[in-house]
Amino acid sequence: MTPLRLLIATHNKGKLREYRRLLADLPVELTYLDEVGITEDVPETGSTFEENAIQKATAYARMSGMLTLADDSGLEVDALGGEPGIHSARYAGPGATDEDRIRKLLNALADVPLEKRTARFRCVIAVATPRGEVYTAEGEVEGLITDTPRGQHGFGYDPVFFLPDRGCTMAELPPEEKNRISHRARAAERIKPLLHEILKG
Repeated sequence: MTPLRLLIATHNKGKLREYRRLLADLPVELTYLDEVGITEDVPETGSTFEENAIQKATAYARMSGMLTLADDSGLEVDALGGEPGIHSARYAGPGATDEDRIRKLLNALADVPLEKRTARFRCVIAVATPRGEVYTAEGEVEGLITDTPRGQHGFGYDPVFFLPDRGCTMAELPPEEKNRISHRARAAERIKPLLHEILKG
């Protein structure tokens, strides 16, 4: 029997590998946009992570005729009113590096004491069927923004995202530990029961 295929709405092979690990116990074969010949980028015009994830999942499910999983994620800093939020990847403008984004974030928090630098990584996963049904799940990790980057692992804002219960930044965690506790891992755990139901049906 041919396993059901799940399209991961990304052009990024690294993200595909991560989802293969996160969803390894599901009876499903994962593929991604380039592999099924989809080159279009769906614009993220929503005002929340959930809206953006749903936009991508439903658009690619329509294009491909396949069960599709999309996510949207980012960093929310309370002292900045939830910024950078859905703009996390574009926070320092087009073409900016992770270092540029971190520098802008630390400059914005220069006068904020550590205990008031509460923040969270948030991820929303949306799964859409070609018939237009949509399911979502959310994961988050709470932390504080440090005043200097630390650690060699991870990417994005990981070097300044401090986990009080572990006494280190996200970038100081071994990758396998980060992948167990990350916002994407938590959202994936919550979407799995829904995927089980869809695959059974």
